[in-house]
Amino acid sequence: MPDTVEMVDKLLADLKNMGGVEACAAASRDGLLIRAVMQKEFFVDSLAAMSATILGAAETATTHVAKGVPNRVIVETDYGRLVVIGAGPKALLILLAGQDIGLGLILLELEKSAKKLKDILA
Repeated sequence: MPDTVEMVDKLLADLKNMGGVEACAAASRDGLLIRAVMQKEFFVDSLAAMSATILGAAETATTHVAKGVPNRVIVETDYGRLVVIGAGPKALLILLAGQDIGLGLILLELEKSAKKLKDILA
């Protein structure tokens, strides 16, 4: 049976192989990098920390106005998109996608992957 690291690596590799996905990572809820499939110049550790902060801030904001917990946060720029989604109480998934890619299929696969990551880390 594969160990936890191998399962997380496979999950991330499968996400990375989707068309338009440039990079992806798994991180703890407090922003510590678990594993990543991305180029070094993306500053993976700080991306994990900042992504956790973004999701945490969105959760705080939406719960304070009685709108519940957000499913994900999407940041769109002229150069691409950053998507951060919770993966249970312990982790989150981070995905970087190109600007010209539709997010429909990517978001569906990201949701499935978040559930898998939650189960892997349980």
